[in-house]
Amino acid sequence: MFQLLLGVIYLAFISLGLPDSLLGSAWPIMYKEFSVPLSSVGIITIIIALGTIVSSLQSDRLTKKIGTGKVTLFSVLMTAVALFGFSISNSFISLCLWAIPYGLGAGSVDASLNNYVALNYKSRHMSWLHCMWGVGASIGPYIMGYALTGGQTWNDEFKIISIIQMVLTCILLLSLPLWKKQNNKTDENKVEEVSAPLTLKQIIRLPGAKAVMITFFCYCALEMTTGLWASSYLVLHWGVHPETAASFASLFYVGITVGRAFSGFLTMKFNDAQMIRMGQMIIGVGIIALLLPLGETVALGGFILIGLGCAPVYPSIIHSTPDHFGKDKWLLQLCGG
Repeated sequence: MFQLLLGVIYLAFISLGLPDSLLGSAWPIMYKEFSVPLSSVGIITIIIALGTIVSSLQSDRLTKKIGTGKVTLFSVLMTAVALFGFSISNSFISLCLWAIPYGLGAGSVDASLNNYVALNYKSRHMSWLHCMWGVGASIGPYIMGYALTGGQTWNDEFKIISIIQMVLTCILLLSLPLWKKQNNKTDENKVEEVSAPLTLKQIIRLPGAKAVMITFFCYCALEMTTGLWASSYLVLHWGVHPETAASFASLFYVGITVGRAFSGFLTMKFNDAQMIRMGQMIIGVGIIALLLPLGETVALGGFILIGLGCAPVYPSIIHSTPDHFGKDKWLLQLCGG
């Protein structure tokens, strides 16, 4: 049962990645259709980010109240509904409104699942599970490019991903008994008295918490910026056709996916801190390659290198958090139902 639950978590991570790269890959076409400035995508991104922050801060309370399985189920369902809303939007304002449930859904499931895996699995599993996120994020822009070159619209692509999310929601619904069985098996390992969820002020006061939060901020800014603007950069700077750029933008996520697949094996030899430093160095090389005026091919190689560098950073930070701050300072989902 434990391995079957792990497979369900793999699917959940794929569902997390599927929609993350859609907006950036389709935006070179979308902004013209809505007659808004290219930079307007930043507004949608901010709304999604704010929703993610709000739901992440509430994830601790939700997980302790209803359990990781149900949080994951409702979050993926909310994301599926939001994506369907994107597919039927006919104005920029509509996109902004649907971005609210999308951000709220993404934040809860991300925080809840990451904590569950950090507490129950070894570092290599964290890398491989986040590799599944990369699989989803890589598939998104590839399907978008394929759909656009095949005569379909960006609306059709959002609808397809929404349907996939709905199917994953059904699978998660059927998997709820697995979460309960796993919780029953770990009853003897639970903390006898579960502390109340920490407030943001209490979290900030934890030694080292500010440094970790700044690190997360910088990493997420890099990943989001690269994923969001890769397609537009190729179109506007290198003159790549929008349909082709949508597919090329997936190279960044391919780099993350491949990197995390290998990172799972590297974690058997290197610790989390070493993996993070290794990733930072590769990111630096990728950024230099992207900025050098050496042509489209080198720029594409830069995207891949940045993805490879990003690969070990996020999973390693997540996995090391219980060791840095103590398991009792984390979400302790195992105490949920």
